Amino acid sequence: MDKIIDITEIKITTEKKVNSNESFFKGHYPGNPIMPGVLVCEAVIQSGAILVFSTYKNSGTSQIGSKGVPVLTRIKDVKFKNIVRPNDLLLIQVELAEKIGGAYFMKGVARVNGKVAARLEFAVTSTNVD
Repeated sequence: MDKIIDITEIKITTEKKVNSNESFFKGHYPGNPIMPGVLVCEAVIQSGAILVFSTYKNSGTSQIGSKGVPVLTRIKDVKFKNIVRPNDLLLIQVELAEKIGGAYFMKGVARVNGKVAARLEFAVTSTNVD
């Protein structure tokens, strides 16, 4: 993510400028470069991980400690609606839908120019990094 626009206890809005010199554009549809869908999903998931880590790490309701890292445990219902091209600005919104134990279930959407590029549901939990 390039920038956190807004963050609350259950929602985060971020943005990512998709630079034309990103290495993945060189081989992904040469002559008609588009951002791979898996990387659009990754941007949404990273925003969700930031939400979980920053909001819950010191609240006493999380198992994520100072060395904890939120990691993806589930992704489902991914829908791709529009293409992301070089120099687009991704606006990403993620909302916490439910917390069960150490698992955080979220819904996210990435938009370009007000149009949905991708929508997905996912879950993260934490792992400790030494």
